[in-house]
Amino acid sequence: MGVFRFNFDKPGPGVLKNEPRKKGALRFIEVFTGGFGNLIKVNLLFSISVFPSAAVFLAGLFGYFESLALILSLIVALPTGGAVCATMFCITKMLCDDPSFIWHDFKRKYKENVKQAALPGVFSTAFIYAQIYLWNSILFGDFTIGFVAAVLEAISLLVFGMIVPCTFIQIAYIELRLRQIIKNSILISLVNAPRIFMGVLTSSIIWVAFVMFLPVSLLFVPIILLFGFSLSWLLNLMWIWPPINRQFAIEESIYKRCSLY
Repeated sequence: MGVFRFNFDKPGPGVLKNEPRKKGALRFIEVFTGGFGNLIKVNLLFSISVFPSAAVFLAGLFGYFESLALILSLIVALPTGGAVCATMFCITKMLCDDPSFIWHDFKRKYKENVKQAALPGVFSTAFIYAQIYLWNSILFGDFTIGFVAAVLEAISLLVFGMIVPCTFIQIAYIELRLRQIIKNSILISLVNAPRIFMGVLTSSIIWVAFVMFLPVSLLFVPIILLFGFSLSWLLNLMWIWPPINRQFAIEESIYKRCSLY
């Protein structure tokens, strides 16, 4: 057989039936490398969704119509919650090895959840903008923060980071009232505190590094716009998806519905 005579019809080793999924770093590498193109697509759609609000907020941050810009940025952030749900839905499908049709899946899930996720989306956006304003004042202004305030700030960031992702993933998959979803998120965060904490920690690495190395890190903005947001969500969901999936049997119920057709 010649060197360049490849037999593409010959079956490969394939995947063993019922072979368990890889875990930890190996699973992350598998999903990241195998679905890199989909992560870029998700990141693009998410960036487009949040760009209007972010642009208005940054205009206010740099001194253009400050108060008006802040209010307007929150008004145009109404679609943000739907975009977060759609993003998390697409990435969890990748984690479940489900066939992904990113454009279709994102659009469908966005339309389904944009109303229920609007209030959590605006609240989350307001919290993040407040953090950006605070750290901008600390790093580039003359504002200082005391020890007690720093501890409270760290606690608020931790609580926010643990509860909010659990809230959006439930909105994306489970039909419940928002009040019940928030209660579930608090309980899930408490019961699975180590995993949820690791989700917050790993997904925050990108943004902490970005802030710490300003203004040099601005050179990496194109990379963030390419896959930074989806990478951050993937790192988070690697930790929080298993307990949520196990709690509500999401993947199992999806497979049962599919088997009926």
